Amino acid sequence: QVQLVESGGGLVQAGGSLRLSCAASGSIFNTMGWYRQAPGKERELVAAITSGGNTNYADSVKGRFTISRDNAKNTVYLEMNSLKPEDTAVYYCNVWPRRSEYWGQGTQVTVSS
Repeated sequence: QVQLVESGGGLVQAGGSLRLSCAASGSIFNTMGWYRQAPGKERELVAAITSGGNTNYADSVKGRFTISRDNAKNTVYLEMNSLKPEDTAVYYCNVWPRRSEYWGQGTQVTVSS
């Protein structure tokens, strides 16, 4: 079974940037997504990318976040710019639609005001 490992999170000031990585232990799936869960909130889809490179974003991150993938490296990325305090959450990657067996530990992103 493929395992997904997220990295790249951290503490950043509002307006800053971070780049998250999701490394898969095997070939990544046709459509991959980045999700996030803030304290007290449900986990939500932030961005998704198909095997052909088509992308989709939540309205709250459009124009600020960019999802990309490197199939040769079995890795999916999330470039996050102009970060806001409301972007604070644990970020996870998974297939789309999400599958429970592929959740990893996630990576914490904290944006200070």
